[in-house]
Amino acid sequence: MNIAEPTPSIGLTTISRTVASLAVGVVHTLERAVVGEGRMRTARGNAWEAVCADRARADQRAELDRLVAELTAARAAARRTQRKRQPVG
Repeated sequence: MNIAEPTPSIGLTTISRTVASLAVGVVHTLERAVVGEGRMRTARGNAWEAVCADRARADQRAELDRLVAELTAARAAARRTQRKRQPVG
């Protein structure tokens, strides 16, 4: 008994995976040539940039909160001063 095994065929997904793989290789090589080995983006570099961006946003948020608190305090003080000046009666 001879069982014929199906012959593997090249499908559309195989071709697109091959093209995508080649494109990634070309982009990687091009980036290395243009940017240089020392300046290539890495996962560690991307993570550090994200941490720095989060810290900068937190600093900006804290500064804005501080300014809002100052304005609120100044407005409350102005209202107290204005009430003291108004005559009662």
